[in-house]
Amino acid sequence: MERKGTMHAITGGLILITLGVLIILGKTDIWSFNASWPVLLIAIAVGTLIQNVKDLGGWIILVVGVIFLLTEIFGVQVYALGKYLLPVLLIVVGANILMKQRKR
Repeated sequence: MERKGTMHAITGGLILITLGVLIILGKTDIWSFNASWPVLLIAIAVGTLIQNVKDLGGWIILVVGVIFLLTEIFGVQVYALGKYLLPVLLIVVGANILMKQRKR
């Protein structure tokens, strides 16, 4: 039980550090804070994957964060992909949760 609390602290710490760095970069006009939300997704995913590298949800969050970060950086319009990407990912994550619950 103590290990789980430690891992949640690691994830929380990563999120706070990432948020602080992004705010500083936004204040210095190096990086737009409005375009930084994908980096927060990536930080959440890294924290999740530190806890369990086999966690499908962590990998999905990481992939979504990277896709949206690349979209923000390179200005690629992925509206056609985006229309279907999020719903499909939600379905996959939901099915994964149900399958894990069923195995117990």
